[in-house]
Amino acid sequence: MNVISGSKSTLAEADRILVIGCPGSGKSTLAKKLSQALGLRYISMDRDFYWLPGWRKRPRGEIDRLIGDAVAGERWIMDGTGLSSFHLRLPRADFVIWLRPSRYSCLYGAVSRTLRYFGRNRPELPAGCPERLSLDALAYIWNFERDGVPLIEAALRDHAAGIPEHGPDVPVLQLKSRRRMRELLDLLDRPA
Repeated sequence: MNVISGSKSTLAEADRILVIGCPGSGKSTLAKKLSQALGLRYISMDRDFYWLPGWRKRPRGEIDRLIGDAVAGERWIMDGTGLSSFHLRLPRADFVIWLRPSRYSCLYGAVSRTLRYFGRNRPELPAGCPERLSLDALAYIWNFERDGVPLIEAALRDHAAGIPEHGPDVPVLQLKSRRRMRELLDLLDRPA
C-alpha cells in the first residue's frame, strides 16, 4: 500500500482532479466517492460534455467550450479519459488518478454495468441515453492497453516536460486494482 499511503496529503489538498482510465475501470464510481469525501463538484464528461439525448454527440466546438468553462472552476473532480481534450483539462488539474485494472476487470465492469442499467439511464449519462454495450466497445476495452495507454503516457510525458500550454508537473497516481481503489477511499476516511 506504499503507493497509496504517500498520496493522502497531496490528494486531500487537490482542488481539481482528473480520473482517467479504460471504460469499465470504475472511473465514475471512484470519482463520485472522492467527490463526496473531498467536497469537490463531480463532473461526468459523458453526461456534461459529450452526449445529447438519443446518443447524439455534441459538436466538437461546443464540447471544447463546455470543458473550458468547467475546468475554469476552482474545485472539481472529472471522470473520463477523453484524450482529445487533455490539452484543456490537464493544465488545470492538480492531481490525476489513472485507473489501470486488468482488461478482464474492465470487461467485467462494463458488462456488469450494462446488465445493471440495460435500457435505462445510469447517472453518468444524460437523459435519453439508455445503457448499451457494443462489440466495438468491448474491442476498445480489450485493446485499451495497446492502443490507449501509449497516448495517455505521451500526453502525461508532454505535460511533465513542461510544454508551455501545460504548465507545471501534476502528480499521477496509478491504481491497478479495485482493491487499491478501496484502499485509497479507506485512507481518506481515516483521521490524519
